[in-house]
Amino acid sequence: MKKGIVLALILATITITNTKAQETGEDEWGAWYMYFGTNRITDKLSIHSEAQFRFYEVAGTFNQLLLRTGLNYHLTENAIATIGYGYINTDGTFADIPDEENSNEHRIFEQFILKNTVGKVKFEHRYRLEQRFISTQFDDFTEHRARYRLQLTYPFNDKWFLNVYDEVFINLQEPIFGQNRLYGAVGYNVQSNFSIQLGYLKNHFTGANFDRLQLGIIYNTDFRKSE
Repeated sequence: MKKGIVLALILATITITNTKAQETGEDEWGAWYMYFGTNRITDKLSIHSEAQFRFYEVAGTFNQLLLRTGLNYHLTENAIATIGYGYINTDGTFADIPDEENSNEHRIFEQFILKNTVGKVKFEHRYRLEQRFISTQFDDFTEHRARYRLQLTYPFNDKWFLNVYDEVFINLQEPIFGQNRLYGAVGYNVQSNFSIQLGYLKNHFTGANFDRLQLGIIYNTDFRKSE
């Protein structure tokens, strides 16, 4: 009798765990499809443009739309300060819940990037502060967050390169740990201002890990008048 009760508890625990993972989409391979652009307007100023479409599955199940822009001030070619704005629309559940409303976020951010090169490896340190104004069907609230990303780029030749980074998110309210993103990709320079990256992201939250394929397009423009 006792063995039967223990077995039933084990089976119930497994069922609950699997159900919870399925509801969050943790068991699925998701995908992020992304565009990034730096649009130079003067020697010192450029405009950042960005759009990301994130899905719980590779070909569907909407998770998040992220649109972001910012004004960059180029102190030097290796030091860039940015102030910007982002709009984020999020479906926080993998399950299709009838009449569910997505959350909307308006985000202001301040950012500083430092670049350096060691041998053939290009290093980029990105420091970012975010003020997040979030609206749900139940509440409106504000959160603050700090982020740090260390990115390394290694060129195999003029066309092919390897890109890896790790980024940690620290909340300025409880809980302190937000998430960590570990990323690796192979990139191809189509032109000097146009490249494509295909990679993998491990997105770690407290108690949850998500596997995401990433397809990124980087297209930079220059509106400065040529001499």
